[in-house]
Order: sequence, then structure tokens, then C-alpha cells
Amino acid sequence: MKILAYEHITGGGMLGDAQMSALAPEGDAMLRALVDDLTAIPGVEVTIMRDARLGADLPATLLPVGSASDFWPAFRSAMRDADAVWPIAPEQGGMLLRITGEILQAGRVLLGCRPDAVKIATSKSATAEVLARAGVATIPANPDERSIPPEVGEIVVKPDDGAGCQETLLFHSRSSLQAWIRNHARPGLVFQPYVHGDARSLSLLCCEGRARLLACNRQKVRVAGDAFEFSGVSVNAVADEGGRYAALADAIARALPGLWGYCGVDFIETDTGPMVLEVNPRLTTSYAGLHRAIGMNPAQLVLELPGSLEAVEGTRHRTRAVEVEVAHAG
Repeated sequence: MKILAYEHITGGGMLGDAQMSALAPEGDAMLRALVDDLTAIPGVEVTIMRDARLGADLPATLLPVGSASDFWPAFRSAMRDADAVWPIAPEQGGMLLRITGEILQAGRVLLGCRPDAVKIATSKSATAEVLARAGVATIPANPDERSIPPEVGEIVVKPDDGAGCQETLLFHSRSSLQAWIRNHARPGLVFQPYVHGDARSLSLLCCEGRARLLACNRQKVRVAGDAFEFSGVSVNAVADEGGRYAALADAIARALPGLWGYCGVDFIETDTGPMVLEVNPRLTTSYAGLHRAIGMNPAQLVLELPGSLEAVEGTRHRTRAVEVEVAHAG
């Protein structure tokens, strides 16, 4: 099988974007882990697109992209030469949804989530609404701060379609938030009550409304000034005592049956249990340490769906934490 492993940040999709250099280390870590996992599978040939300014030391066929105007023709050409495409792209601006649509329109096998799930997960407010209707504890994402009860003083502001901690701000009082709104308000923001607790994430294997928990991870998130910063993750560092995280994974997969393959879930572990922040319908930074942490090849599990759901269920995971650091903050 010929697989195009497409990572948007390093694959030429952000050639004209000033944020590319800040985001590239994280994208590169995910891509390298995926390429290593895919090339370890007999019968799989891997091709990647690559921003021509970046190093090319990966065990795959490389297709360099030299300019922003070359991107879409190069992407469509690369798809034509592949049997399947594994997309890694930010939800921001609808990019992951567009790339998912391009893959399906080209008639290639999509090794990723279905468009309906991507569309919902692209929006934090839509995700919170769908999960809340399904009985999953979530942190609501409101269109304005007036929707948050007045007794809540600490409020988080972020883009509705943002990725990770990008442009995520914490305000400790309504007055400081309202002053910021007067100067910086724009469409597409959401407002959330700040929930105290431990930042964690789930690495999931999903298929047709079912999920298997691969690892529960501890996120390294801090607030610097008024901005959230993400510096890495301890993969498989949290035990699933009593199976509550597996149960959470099942509930999310039932609520979003279009989730397929590897998915991530960000949540806050509070005194009363986990509260979901967002669902990532794609690879996350945790993937970079997942194979080493659980002793299984997650890419192979994806290629072997749906049968691999049962294989994971019957396997005792290695209880090893793996540290993944990122070279940027924010």
C-alpha cells in the first residue's frame, strides 16, 4: 500500500504563514513518529510532502514544495500517486475539513476522521454542545462572556476553531476581560469559565462509534502572564483506575461516530471528574511518544481497523511514561 503521510505545517501548506516556524517542531515530531511507524509495517510505502526549506532526513519518498502557489497542485498530484492518505492538519480555518474533502473527492482511502466528525470537532462550541447532549461532562464554549454566570470571575478566551493553546488567554476578572474585549473583540471567539484542575489528554483508537483507550497523558500547560503555554506531554503517565477514562472514550465515540483512527481528547481532571475541553480528530503531539509508551505500533492498529479494536482490548499495555517536549510555547 502506498500511503501519503501529509503533515500540513511541514508539508508546504504554511509556506506563506508567519506562524510556520513556531509550529514546525511540533508538526515535525508527529510526522516523524508516523513515518517511523508506517515504514515498520511490511508492504507499506510512505511518501511525504516537505517544505523545501526544511531538512529532508526522513525514511520516505520526499516531494519538496517550494512556494505557496505550488501547494495545491503538488498535493493533488501526490494524492493521485497514493492508495491512501493520512492527513495531519489544524482544524483552524477549516483546513483539516478541506483536506479531508479533497482526499475523498480524489477517491483515495482516508486514514482519518470522517467529514461530519471533523466539522463538529473544528468548533469548540459545537463539540461542547454535541457532547453535553450525550451526557458527557464538558466545559461550555459560549459566544460571549454574558452567557457565563456572573459569579464566575475567571474566564478563558480562545478561537472557536483554534488548535492547542494558540491565542488562548485567561482573565481573572470581568473588568479586565471587558477592557480587552473593547480593543480586541472579533468574530469567532469563544468564552469559557476557567476550570481548575490537571490538564490531561486521551489518545484513542476510534471506529464507527467505538473507541479504545491507548493512553492517558499529562499535559504540560502553564499560564504565563495572561496566555496559556504548552511545552510538552507525558505520554501514558496517568493510570485508568476503575476504567473511567475508557468509559469517557466510549461516550465520546458514541456521540461522534464519525471519529475514525487515531484521535485525541483534551480535558481537565477536576475534583468531581474529567471535563472535556476539545476533541482533536487527527494526530496530536502525544502520538510522538505513543509507540514507545504502550509497546504497540499505533499506525498498524489504525490500518487494521476495525479488528484492532478487539486486539487492543485484549492487550495489557506497557505502563511506561514517555516525555515529549516541544520547542515552542503557545
